[in-house]
Amino acid sequence: MAHTDFALTVEDLTVSFDGFKAIDALNLYIERNELRVIIGPNGAGKTTLLDLICGRTAADAGRIRFNDEELTKLPEYTRVRRGIGRKFQTPSIYENLTVFQNLEVSFPKGRSVLGALFFKCTDEVRTRVRTVADEIGLGDRLDTEAGLLSHGEKQWLEIGMLLMQEPELMMLDEPIAGMSTRERELTAALLKRICRNRAVIVIEHDMDFVERIAHKVTVMHQGKILAEGPMEKVKNDPKVIDVYLGH
Repeated sequence: MAHTDFALTVEDLTVSFDGFKAIDALNLYIERNELRVIIGPNGAGKTTLLDLICGRTAADAGRIRFNDEELTKLPEYTRVRRGIGRKFQTPSIYENLTVFQNLEVSFPKGRSVLGALFFKCTDEVRTRVRTVADEIGLGDRLDTEAGLLSHGEKQWLEIGMLLMQEPELMMLDEPIAGMSTRERELTAALLKRICRNRAVIVIEHDMDFVERIAHKVTVMHQGKILAEGPMEKVKNDPKVIDVYLGH
């Protein structure tokens, strides 16, 4: 398969912290419009892998290609502009702004919150805000202050803030932690919707949730890939069972 078939190509990626190989010659290939879930025990290197892809951590060796462009040496902000969006475990939203304003300030005009005060809200922006708000299920909460939202709604708002930038690759670290059962169901539906126009990588621990959303599952262990494929295959893999039950 040629490189161009993948949204993201990671090859021989390696990073060490104090002599410990957190990521060890790892290869990962993500298709366009694919929803990939990465699982693995704590310390497997899952979050470090996302840090390397988004440029928060620099790789010691290996390469990262995105839409056939070499990213390995590019700084984090450039990777964001190229279309890589990343959501961390704790939502970073502006609690005292409304849902509408949170989405509005995320519109990619390279603006700060201060700049947003002097920023003219065009029809283009309004339309985009409404579209995204509907997509994340907060279409009727546009005037609500973000601090008043439930935990799950705050997570969706943050996903919406990333969607405002129309990323082609979105990476989410444990998006359903702390959510109610109903919120989890809605999040599963949301993730399935958003991967129609982009590749999505999710790190998750909840196996029922993984089974519900994943196109393909990658199991990491000690900085390497232990197994990969459909959930059905992966969860019956003796190596995977051993790692999970051995912990």
